[in-house]
Parts: sequence; C-alpha cells; structure tokens
Amino acid sequence: MSVISRRQFLKHAGNAATALAFAVGAPQITSASVLHGTTAPSNRINIGCIGTGNQGVQDMRAFLTEKDVQVVAVCDVNKASNGYKTADQFYGREPARDIVNNSYAEQIRSGIFRACDMYSDFREVLARADIDAVAIVVPDHWHAIMTIMAAQAGKDIYCEKPLSLTVEDGRNMVNAVRKSGVILQTGSHERSNGRTRFACELVRNGRIGKLKKITTVVGFWNKTAPMGAWTPMPVPEGFDYDMWLGPAPLVPYHKDRCLYNFRFILDYSDGQIANYGAHSLDIAQWGNNTELTGPIEFEDNGSEWPEDGLFDVAKVVKFRAKYANGVKLECITREDNVSCRFEGTEGSVEVGYGGFFTEPASLKTSIIGPDEIHLGSSLNHIRNFIDCIKTRQQPAAPVEVGHRSATVTHVANIAMQLKRKLRWDPESERFIGDDEANRMLSRPVRTSWQG
Repeated sequence: MSVISRRQFLKHAGNAATALAFAVGAPQITSASVLHGTTAPSNRINIGCIGTGNQGVQDMRAFLTEKDVQVVAVCDVNKASNGYKTADQFYGREPARDIVNNSYAEQIRSGIFRACDMYSDFREVLARADIDAVAIVVPDHWHAIMTIMAAQAGKDIYCEKPLSLTVEDGRNMVNAVRKSGVILQTGSHERSNGRTRFACELVRNGRIGKLKKITTVVGFWNKTAPMGAWTPMPVPEGFDYDMWLGPAPLVPYHKDRCLYNFRFILDYSDGQIANYGAHSLDIAQWGNNTELTGPIEFEDNGSEWPEDGLFDVAKVVKFRAKYANGVKLECITREDNVSCRFEGTEGSVEVGYGGFFTEPASLKTSIIGPDEIHLGSSLNHIRNFIDCIKTRQQPAAPVEVGHRSATVTHVANIAMQLKRKLRWDPESERFIGDDEANRMLSRPVRTSWQG
C-alpha cells in the first residue's frame, strides 16, 4: 500500500526503535526517579501527539497533567507559525515539543529535558515500538487513514471529533479498530461532563415522560474567508502543504484553506455541523438511547450556503430528522454553539454551553436510583482514555458511538446540500432509493494515498 511506504522502509531497516535511531535519532529517556515521582516507566503510557494546532495542543497539555503518561513524540506538517483559531496562537511541531520539554523540565532538578522528539510524517510516530498510544488531532479528512494505520500498528487511539469525514470512512475506522483490538476514544468530551450525563440520565429514566422532540444547536461561522475569486499564495516556509492535503484533492495553497480554517471547506470537513454538531448531536443520540443507530429520515429545513468564495460549507445549519421510535430531531444555528433540548410529555431538559435548564425545576435535584439507568462515571475524558488503555475496557466514547454520531452530521449535511427529504437505513448505512445521495457517502482519495 502506498500509504504505508515510509513505515515499510523503517520496518525493513530493522525493528522500529533501531530504524528510527538510524533515520531521526533515538529519543533520550530520563530515569524513573526524576520524572513523575514514583511512577515507574513500566507503568507509564507513552503517547505520540499527531497534530499540534489549537485543539491538538489543548489535548497534549491534558496528557501532560497525567502522572502515568509521558508524551514522547509530537508530529505536525507545520514547523511553527501563528494563525490558528486566534491570530496570536503560535503552534506547530517545534512549539509543541518545547511545551512538552519545558513541562517535564520543571519536574526535574537539572531543568533540562530532551525526551520528546518531533516529526513531520505521522508514519514515523506509528513506527516507534516504544509508543503505546497516539492522539490524532488533525483535519477531518486525515482521521480515517491515520486511525486505520494506527490500529494496524497496534496503537491505542484518541481521535478528535468528528470521528470521520464520511460515513464510509467511519465504518472503515470501526472495522479496523475492532479487528486490531485497540482502544479508541472519540474526542466527544461532553460524555465526560457530569451535567450532560445527568441530563441524559433524566431523559433515559423517564423523568420528562415520553420523549417527543429533540432540538440541537450548532454555532455560526467563527472565521471569514475571501469572497468571490481568490488568488493562490506561496506555501510558507516550514509548512508541508502536500502532506497537509494528503488524501484530499490537489489544489493551490491559500492561507485561509489550512490550519483552523479547514473546518469551512467541504474537501476537509462538513463545517459547523461537524464541529459543534459532533457534540450537540452526540448528546441527542445519547439521551435518546440511539447511540448505536440513528435517524431514519432527514430533511433540509432552510439551511443557507455561500454563493461563492473559498469557504463552501453551510453558513446556517437547519435540518429535521426522525427516529424509528417516533422522536423528532431538529438542528438549528444559534450563538450558544452547543446545546441539546429534550422535550417530553411531562417536562423538558436542556444542556449545553449556555447552562442546564429543566422543566419542572425540581428535576435538577432528582436522584437517579441504584436500579435505574446510569450512563457511566467519567469526569475526565483524557483520564478515562488512559484508564481504559490499562483495563482494556471500552471508554466513554468508543469507536462505534463516535461513528454513529458523526454519521448523523454527514447524512444531515447531504440532505441540506440536496435540499430534499432522504430516507436512511442505519443498519445498512445507505440511503433508500437515492443513488445520488449514496454516492456522497464517500469522497475520492488522491492516488498517492489510495490503498
């Protein structure tokens, strides 16, 4: 396979550790007594962080706080630059490496730590025999290839939401994770939010009566791009643009195509329905007890799309859907970014970035009894992932759950693009009687990254 050619080279050069010592220099590891106190190396999880932008650095910092984890490698196609979610964010593989080394240096007497290596090619991270798990925090169009290759390499995986770019990609990711037996945690961190879990437990235990309707919220665009015709720009020094594109179509570089702005271009993402909707629609799936399936009908409800310009995802997300159990789902665009409201025959529950609301108000103090439905106990998404690596138990947001929630965003996006009602079969993961829609369940892959 073309996609593993670098890994094959490293493998043929000897074992992974020897090959990487030859190719990039072996890591320097400090002794157990100077790092993380009494946590012995044999009890630590070695992590490689693939993608060190806005969310990637946030996740990396979270791993750094865990005393039984050591970040030993960072990887990004960008050496270092500003221009992520905020203009002053200076990220990339070099800044990420420095964050790791400075964090660990504070824990040792000498103040010098050089155990974190950096790479521009993720395959070199996967080839390292000393790495137990990887965090994949890259644009959505890269999730499938990296996850599948990580699973084949036997690495446990923390993959940011949305899990996939397409329905077909998501199913391939599920199959690869199941075949390899690795642990995968989707970055749907609301599942480790106690307030969100309690809201879903209220719904699942009938506190609002029979569930009738769910209303979910996604945010507006939080970036702007050139309108009309745009002019290609030179690729910045230190940025491997061809590798950034990877499986996506080969197109000229523009600064508003990459880094955080990938979210607003269909070649790389589904827009805010995939960004914020990966949380609010995941909450809907959880509360409705449909996290292993999905709606059976989708329909555009007035979504708005740009007429020209570089950004081509929906500016305003609006769709309706219906589940087999009769529950109706509506998704709208609103300022509070992530919210999910459950309406039943005897009350309502709403949870999200804007707060937690119930009707009647007494539901806030309701106690979920020992014999009722409890939806887990995780309050720290990263910690839950680490614990599950050790126990081999399924995490708070396992691969099938992540795939099913991402599927809702993908299928809804197709319905909004086609502007017509679509019937969906969650079991076969196909549209019923609509060949055009079914062709949109996958995307072409650039030849150099085809298996």
